[in-house]
Amino acid sequence: QVQLVESGGDLVQPGGSLRLSCAASGFSFGYYTLGWFRQVPGKEREAISCIKTSDGDTYYADSVKGRFTISRDNAKNTMYLQMNSLKPEDTAVYFCAVVGWEPARYCTVARAQIWGQGTQVTVSS
Repeated sequence: QVQLVESGGDLVQPGGSLRLSCAASGFSFGYYTLGWFRQVPGKEREAISCIKTSDGDTYYADSVKGRFTISRDNAKNTMYLQMNSLKPEDTAVYFCAVVGWEPARYCTVARAQIWGQGTQVTVSS
């Protein structure tokens, strides 16, 4: 059974940091591109970062470039998102997903095939 489980969401003050984790099971983790996406109620889900697990190729949306870092541990079948300098506009439900076989730059909601359940990140003072 293919499964993605996110964790690490929390309430954090502006300027703070969080690290999200995405634990994967049921498929060959080291062969795919995986990504992080987020959604605010009433808005479309957006792609923020992807990583090709076989070679570490990465993509970042402009909104998070320089603040967020995506990584993976193939031995643990886990992907991470280190989020620094958090802003109130980063508040959202964050999801991880399997995107496919393409390079990380093909990081779009339309290509996401398998989703986790999401984890809430709230940035507020």
